[in-house]
Amino acid sequence: MSFQVFGIPVSRGVAIGRAVLVASGRVDVAHYFIEVGGVEAEVDRLLHARDVVAHELETLQRELPEDAPQELWALLDVHLMLLRDETLTGATKHWIIERHYNAEWALSAQLEVLARQFDEMEDEYLRERKADLEQVVERVLRALSRDPAAATSSHVAADVTARDFGGEDPLLLVAADIAPADMMQFKRSVFHGFITDIGGKTSHTAIVARSMDIPAVVGAREASRLIRQDDWVIIDGDVGAVIVNPSPIVLEEYRFRQRQSELERARLARLRHTPAVTLDSERVELLANIELPADAPAALMAGATGVGLFRSEFLFMNRDGELPGEDEQFEAYRAAVEAMKGMPVTIRTVDVGADKPLDRMSTSELRHEHVLNPALGLRAIRWCLAEPSMFRQQLRAIYRASAYGKVRLLVPMVAHLSELRMIHEALTRVRQQLTDSGHAFSHVEIGVMIEVPAAAMMLPLMLKHVDFISIGTNDLIQYTLAIDRADEAVAHLYDAWHPAVLQLIAQSISQAHAAGKGVSVCGEMAGDVAFTDLLLAMGLRSFSMHPSQIPAVKQRLLRADASRLASQLPEVLASEDPQQTAQALFSSARSPTAASLYKH
Repeated sequence: MSFQVFGIPVSRGVAIGRAVLVASGRVDVAHYFIEVGGVEAEVDRLLHARDVVAHELETLQRELPEDAPQELWALLDVHLMLLRDETLTGATKHWIIERHYNAEWALSAQLEVLARQFDEMEDEYLRERKADLEQVVERVLRALSRDPAAATSSHVAADVTARDFGGEDPLLLVAADIAPADMMQFKRSVFHGFITDIGGKTSHTAIVARSMDIPAVVGAREASRLIRQDDWVIIDGDVGAVIVNPSPIVLEEYRFRQRQSELERARLARLRHTPAVTLDSERVELLANIELPADAPAALMAGATGVGLFRSEFLFMNRDGELPGEDEQFEAYRAAVEAMKGMPVTIRTVDVGADKPLDRMSTSELRHEHVLNPALGLRAIRWCLAEPSMFRQQLRAIYRASAYGKVRLLVPMVAHLSELRMIHEALTRVRQQLTDSGHAFSHVEIGVMIEVPAAAMMLPLMLKHVDFISIGTNDLIQYTLAIDRADEAVAHLYDAWHPAVLQLIAQSISQAHAAGKGVSVCGEMAGDVAFTDLLLAMGLRSFSMHPSQIPAVKQRLLRADASRLASQLPEVLASEDPQQTAQALFSSARSPTAASLYKH
């Protein structure tokens, strides 16, 4: 039966494929792919964990006191029966062998299948056995987590395709939510689209999906409950629709849209070597946002003239609580700097907390389940200053990388001048340490992100202490409007066109120019063509975005007259409906074509 689910569109385009469910449970489950040569060992891990649990249950049975209720013995017998049933273990092996899931993921996938079968049973007694099944699976998952072989399991290679998983069909990931750490595991895998029950336009899942340039819908509420493993699914990333088991007519219509989208991408790719210059000869800098050094080649392929945001926190994830050392960080930063071939690389100091907790963040200050509002807690520069040894270690690694190219340092979530003073004290100490130890380094420009309204309002004071600023529109909107940007319940209130938000951005750009300091926008607004004219009108000449967004933004600015846009800005900022006013006014300052658009 065909049906539709609606959510929030966060990454444009159409994806068609088979659903792969990542079930959420009481036990945290790692999700990664196993290399072909590691499949047999992974099956052995599963069977070993099953045997361990069977032994535990049999021991419990034997050690039951004589006066124990007969029902307790019978319950353990039921658990043993479920554990040994081929519909659990045998089918779980299938997920490992055919899809190359790690054992934990395979087991949770099969639990999802069986749990739905129990839900559909008419007999109430049998339906209630689902709870027993969940308890058995939880025991096996805990046994797997104690298995030292898990630490040596080989993850799948980056160039794997759907064909390696037993079929030609594209795969679409469906989950209640996807942790940032898991998103990085999936980033170079086989998935052609994402669907999550929760999240907003600027939640981390949405941001990574856009960086992968694949369609995604978040905040789809019941999607992971309604969609079954291997269902045929269409993701319409333009309108936020998810179509499950579509009819042949609908399927063909969306396949046609896919082909049209591919043609448009090919056309935009021709702009790669075209200079980013407006119709009135204003040169614009188009930079890339990256998560890992391996993302740098994609930035160059898209025509980026540098990296405006290297999110260093992703070097700290998926490490079982162990933070990267100075040398490991240095090698990563140097790799990114060298890959950009002399172009500037802006490295943001580790920005964790809120939607990006680290494995080692087990204190109550940093775990979501213990914090009423993690976005307002110990995150970003606050956490760095609370961990001075870790912070100085990262700063040393960044400075050492500056010997290999142009490096700029960006600090997130600064809101107090006292924080700036502590940052400069740390930098002074780091430079002295490097000099004493004989490590080479070059001049590094220091910048701060404008994400907190307080920072925007006191910007003239901050500009005395930094070389440049970068406006992080995602958090600036969140904090200005008091909206959790990852919460789909208030997603409709997240409004980048809100007059207060636009005033803060325009004011920040103007004040940076007045002080002779560099300014860029690295939030999602920079890569959204709906805001290109507006940001040009505000005087912005440095945009930083995901590489996949660069061609469309470049096409937009090539057709724009920046001086005419600027003359219309006051009317837009004074409007009660800035979006409507901008659409009406800015269209006259944009040419539908430009003679130099498609130079090779």
